[in-house]
Amino acid sequence: MRSIRAAAVGAVTMSLALAASACGGGSSTGGGSNDSPKTLTYWASNQGASIAVDKKVLQPELDKFEEQTGIKVKLEVVPWSDLLNRILTATTSGQGPDVLNIGNTWSASLQATGALLPWDAKNFDKIGGKDRFVDSALGSTGAQGKDPAAVPLYSMAYALYYNKKLFADAGIAKPPATWDELIADGKKLSKGGKWGLGAEGSNPSENIHHTFVFAKQHGADFFTADGKPDFTSDGAVAAVKQYVDLMAKDKIIAPGNAEYAQNQSVSDFAKGKNAMLLWQSASSNLKSQGMSDDAYGIAPMPVQSGTPGTGTNVNSMVAGINMAVFKNTHNLDGATKFVKFMTGDAEQKILNTAYSTIPPVKTAQADAAFNTPANAVLKDTLAKSAVALPQVADESQFETAIGTAVKELFADAAAGRAVTTASVKAKLEKAQQQMPKK
Repeated sequence: MRSIRAAAVGAVTMSLALAASACGGGSSTGGGSNDSPKTLTYWASNQGASIAVDKKVLQPELDKFEEQTGIKVKLEVVPWSDLLNRILTATTSGQGPDVLNIGNTWSASLQATGALLPWDAKNFDKIGGKDRFVDSALGSTGAQGKDPAAVPLYSMAYALYYNKKLFADAGIAKPPATWDELIADGKKLSKGGKWGLGAEGSNPSENIHHTFVFAKQHGADFFTADGKPDFTSDGAVAAVKQYVDLMAKDKIIAPGNAEYAQNQSVSDFAKGKNAMLLWQSASSNLKSQGMSDDAYGIAPMPVQSGTPGTGTNVNSMVAGINMAVFKNTHNLDGATKFVKFMTGDAEQKILNTAYSTIPPVKTAQADAAFNTPANAVLKDTLAKSAVALPQVADESQFETAIGTAVKELFADAAAGRAVTTASVKAKLEKAQQQMPKK
């Protein structure tokens, strides 16, 4: 998923509560019905370069759905900075949309609230069957052993985007395959007001995505096998330090990136200010900002050594967007029809093309439109070297706690304060203390 996400597991402000209740398609009665068969409310996540872009992409498809079914869909595109707060408020009040997009990493956390419709075999049959979806996407739909809390809508993976001209000017013949190579290249590229790499240092979700991958590459995880937080292992500490050191020690990320949280690193890359970008499915965003497809290359995310794969050579989390239905919707049949429509082959091709994402539906993914060189990297990563973030009930709290700790470490680096193994471990200890007590 992209952009800011902030978990609001504790108290949510009254303004957010009022905003959520004003948009509702559900009620606080706790059960779904078909009392409003002609209308649906839909909270879409901000996938494009702006909310206006998303409305331009989505509204014609919603009009098409209305023509086919007679059901009018009221669309609201919610910024990532607000989306989880809004959803959590709705799960508490019982007054939310009928259908909504969720970041796939939130699936287990939102599943634990009991507010979302479980996608059991019967419900999957209504949309064509569970086996239509690729395994990697299904792996981020809820806790293992439980019926999924959502259905995959868009799939994404991280890749390394690099500016071809800047690489050529620096005498670099090919993109880096390991972190040592990336650092060496980054130092050659960090000159004349330009920097080797961009980052979103104030974006907790970007921070957690990258440190999760680094942790895997160090043979570590942030949770034990039975789901308990394990933030201070040697591997986890080394992972966080390695990521922050790209600014603090290696100095290939501009100190100002410590304040980035709104896709500024993508804009900097599009403008040629940074030579490399670690991002998920960035092509449509770059194009909207005037960067031509032939101006950059796409390569797999680096690993410590060797080539990407499973185990310690994981190089991406399984990124993506899932589609969920509030269990207490007033149009249960219509909501199911809408999910079927949005995950149908035709719409999957239209929507995933618009957002430069990969369809999580097998037949749509096989379409020639998704066999470009850029998509080949993303598809290969999803199939062979990406792993889902922990599907645990406390996942959203984990993202906030660790993501904020990394944000604070980037702030230290930008201010010239030392980022040491001890200081990293202290931040992670504090983050672990913030997790819910079992």
